[in-house]
Amino acid sequence: MADPVTPRAASQPAVGSRTVTRRQVLGGIAGVAGLAAAPSLIAACSTPAASPAASSGGAPSASAGGSAPASAAVTGSTTLGSNYSNTDTDTKAMQATVDAFTKKTSIAVKVNTTNHEDFQTRISSYLQGTPDDVFTWFAGYRMRTYANQGLAGDLTELWGKIGSNFTDAFKQASTGDDNKQYFVPFYNYPWVVLYRKSVFADKGYTVPKTWTEFKALGDKMKTDGLVPLAFADKQGWPAMGTFDILNMRLNGYKFHVDLMAGKEKWADPKIKTVFDTWKELLPYLQTGALARDWQDAAQGLVAKKSGMYFLGTFAGQQATKPEDHDDLDFFPFPTLGTQFDSELGIDAPIDGFMLTAKAKNADQAKAFLEYLAHGEAQQIFLKLSPNGIPAGKDADTSGYSAFDKKSAEIIGASGAIAQYLDRDTKPAFADEMIKKLQAFLTDPKQDLTKFTDAIQKFWDSLGD
Repeated sequence: MADPVTPRAASQPAVGSRTVTRRQVLGGIAGVAGLAAAPSLIAACSTPAASPAASSGGAPSASAGGSAPASAAVTGSTTLGSNYSNTDTDTKAMQATVDAFTKKTSIAVKVNTTNHEDFQTRISSYLQGTPDDVFTWFAGYRMRTYANQGLAGDLTELWGKIGSNFTDAFKQASTGDDNKQYFVPFYNYPWVVLYRKSVFADKGYTVPKTWTEFKALGDKMKTDGLVPLAFADKQGWPAMGTFDILNMRLNGYKFHVDLMAGKEKWADPKIKTVFDTWKELLPYLQTGALARDWQDAAQGLVAKKSGMYFLGTFAGQQATKPEDHDDLDFFPFPTLGTQFDSELGIDAPIDGFMLTAKAKNADQAKAFLEYLAHGEAQQIFLKLSPNGIPAGKDADTSGYSAFDKKSAEIIGASGAIAQYLDRDTKPAFADEMIKKLQAFLTDPKQDLTKFTDAIQKFWDSLGD
């Protein structure tokens, strides 16, 4: 998820306080520089193939209401390798999307669902083996990595059909180093500080806008018997989000993406400042993070044991009861009193789909991808798993919930948007950063100059 836009107003707009169109939200998202992945694939458990619905033959064409087109000439079946396994809701939302496509086209889709973390760690061997025709993945650097390796199918011709439904920023995020397209955006979501409205109301808390106010709120929550900030890093990647936001707040978006690309140095004293600032946050974080899944940390927020949680809005998946999800709200990570306060850079990754180079049913797979490129498909998914913003311009925004509107407002108000550390940099380096960040969390009192020098040494060892 990423695009440049107008700097946000000094005060955070209230939920639903203004109407946000798709063009305003995603047309403003700029800086889609390096992008890549977070979850993983393979050794999949498969769900039964969606049975073709008895249709009347001809597939409907796109309507003014945003209905996705379907190719009546294509029949048969295709397969999808999916990482949508975090919750039953997530898995069901993907299946509902697949079923709607099958009903429209009579093309069956066999969904092979894999544990989200395994999906990421095994993606390379999966693509080199016997992959499915289509697979769930992420825009950016890692997308380009597999395109460069010849493991992804060229979707440039398909983009000739679907391109008008996306902003230029989304197209940039879907384009490889050879200027061909390899990715179909589905939705994106911001990384934010989540909380329960009822907890804030009961305790008389106000949303903090500055670092000082944030820590003061943390102190008050501690005295009230709450864990100020839920935190988990068993999977390794959640801590990357904290590094990203602190680096962007302290050093700016450009420095951050240049650091991810190796144009800036990890040995720069600015990086030590990031970790020194992180140390100020540690007293407010939930302890035992390295033994905790992010889902468990999110459950602490839902159960009102934690006051806040900094994560992507996908954390809302854990609020499975409608009344709990409706009670969720969130705000941008606070400013740190630097020249970049007005920039309000954030992580807002784009999730979507790719075609494998070894696709056995390429025509059927491309028909499926064409369907996924439209608001109809995206909104079927997000209606059941309402934690992101659809990527297509034709998505109907009239039914947006307060959660949707707030996500759109925060994305639209951010002056610079990154894709996330492990999507913005070399895969091998991102894997090493999991170890490095966990080493910092284990021993935050270590010599941070030596620590950041070691990170730079590893980067240098990777070469070009």
